[in-house]
Amino acid sequence: MSQRDQISINSQSILWVAGVGVSLLTLTFVLGVQVGKQSAALRRPMQKGMEDELKDLPEPLVDQLKIFEGDGPDKLVPTQKLDATAPRQEAKTPVKPEAMAQGQDPGPEAWTLQLLATTDADEAKGVADRAKSAGFATTTVKDKGQLKVRLTKSTDRATVDKTAEKLKKAGFKPFIVKAE
Repeated sequence: MSQRDQISINSQSILWVAGVGVSLLTLTFVLGVQVGKQSAALRRPMQKGMEDELKDLPEPLVDQLKIFEGDGPDKLVPTQKLDATAPRQEAKTPVKPEAMAQGQDPGPEAWTLQLLATTDADEAKGVADRAKSAGFATTTVKDKGQLKVRLTKSTDRATVDKTAEKLKKAGFKPFIVKAE
């Protein structure tokens, strides 16, 4: 046998070949993971549109945002600005003319809870029925093109706060309004 026919492998060559093999396996793994991520991203449904995101919001918030549709914020009711540095004055309860004419004491302010404000009559009826089945008597008031589902009983603020907690536990999202 001649010297050319023999193959000699030293330890340095073995380490070099092993290193190249590990590098190729690592590269293959990383590329496979990236391809898998891209494939999963392509199978995902398309992102929701703005209208779908609004539908997912809690009902009262959606109704609050409706004021910005159409006419725009220039149609909002202006509010009185308060001076935080001015001395605080006690708010006076307005006396109803009927009470004054009959000589009655108008008493403290009355409050109630509103469960919903919507333009959809079916939705208003559904909330009213759900409240009735939960043991809360309601009335539906039509005001400025909206149907407002409110509790029929009006009382002082502390009692209304307690009732609001009960309604929240029953799955409603009430907010306090002055009784009319």
